[in-house]
Amino acid sequence: MINRNNSGRDGGVTSLPKLAITLGDPAGIGPEIALKAALDPRVLAVCRPLLVGDRSAVARHAGLCGIDVRIDPVESAAEDVAPGTDQVTILHRDHFSTEPLQLGLITAAHGRAAVDAARAAIEAALAGQVGAVVACPQTESAIHAAGIEFDGYPSFVARCTGVPVEDAYLMMCFDAVRIVHATLHVSLREALDLVTEARVLRVISATHAVLSHDGRSPRIAVAGINPHASEGGLFGFEEARIIEPALATARSQGIDVDGPFGVDTLFKKPGYDAFVVMYHDQGHLAAKLLATNRIAGLTIGTPILFASVGHGSALDIAGKNKATPDAVIEAVLRVAAGATGGMRANPEVVDAL
Repeated sequence: MINRNNSGRDGGVTSLPKLAITLGDPAGIGPEIALKAALDPRVLAVCRPLLVGDRSAVARHAGLCGIDVRIDPVESAAEDVAPGTDQVTILHRDHFSTEPLQLGLITAAHGRAAVDAARAAIEAALAGQVGAVVACPQTESAIHAAGIEFDGYPSFVARCTGVPVEDAYLMMCFDAVRIVHATLHVSLREALDLVTEARVLRVISATHAVLSHDGRSPRIAVAGINPHASEGGLFGFEEARIIEPALATARSQGIDVDGPFGVDTLFKKPGYDAFVVMYHDQGHLAAKLLATNRIAGLTIGTPILFASVGHGSALDIAGKNKATPDAVIEAVLRVAAGATGGMRANPEVVDAL
C-alpha cells in the first residue's frame, strides 16, 4: 500500500474532486481509454482520477500501446491520489492472479472483473471516498457468461445503491443534447409492454429533477412510440392512452413538458433541455450518428454520480493503441462539476449536465 500526501502541491490539486474511473472489460479498450483519460490535461484540470481494476491489466495495455506511465496501486479509495501526466493511481482489484487476461476474447473472468471494478467504485462513492464514478465499456456477453444479472449500468447502479430498478434511467449527453430513455436493454416487445403511463411520468419527473437547480425549470420534449406519434390515432393509440395522460399529470406538477412528438422530428426541435424517448433505438441511433464515440451516459435517479460511455468495448482493437478516450473525458467533464471530494455526490446539483 502506498500512502501519499500531496497537500503541499501547487495549484490547489487537493481541492479537486477525486473521481473513480473503472476499467470496464479488461479484454477490450477499457484499460487503454481509462489510462489515456486519466493522463489527459483536460481531466487533470477538473479532478484527481483514480483508476479501479486490476493493475496488471492496465500495465499490459500500457505496454502494448506504448504508454510510458508509472502505475501506483492503493488498497483503499480513501487514500491520497497524486495525479500527473506520467503517473496514475489505481485501486487495485486482483482479477488475474489465478486466471489469464485474454485480450479480444469473451470470457467469464473478464465479465467478473468489469462488474467487480464497477461495484467497488460505486461502494467508494456511497462511502464518500470518491465524488463520482465513470465506467469504461463492459461486454454484456462476458458478464452473462459469469452468471451475473446485468442489463446495463443504470439498473446495475440502482441495485448497488438500493434504488428500485425502474427508477434509474440512462441520460445520454453530448454537446448541449440530453436524451433520456424510458426503457433500455430489453427486447422491443418487452419495451412496448414496459411503457406505461406511470413509467413515462417517472422518467419525466427524474429528468426534471436532475436538471432543476438554481431555480431553473428545464423544458422537456417527449417522444411518441408510433410513427409520427400516431398522427392522432392513425397509426396506433399508445400516445393518447399512455403518453398524453402522463404529460398532463407532469404539467399539473409544474413540469414544463411537451409532446408526444414523432422521433423523426424530435431532435430538431429547438429550445429543449432534454428529450425523453421510449426505447433504446429511438435515442441511441440519433446519438451515435451525431456524436460518434464521444457520448457520456449518465445514470439518473440514484444517490451517486455515475457516468459511462456511449460505445462498446471494441474487442477487435484492444491493445492496438487505436482507441480514443473522448467519451471517457466527456463523462468526466460532465460529472466533475457536481462531485465534491469527501462528500456523497448529489446528481441534482450537476451544473455541467
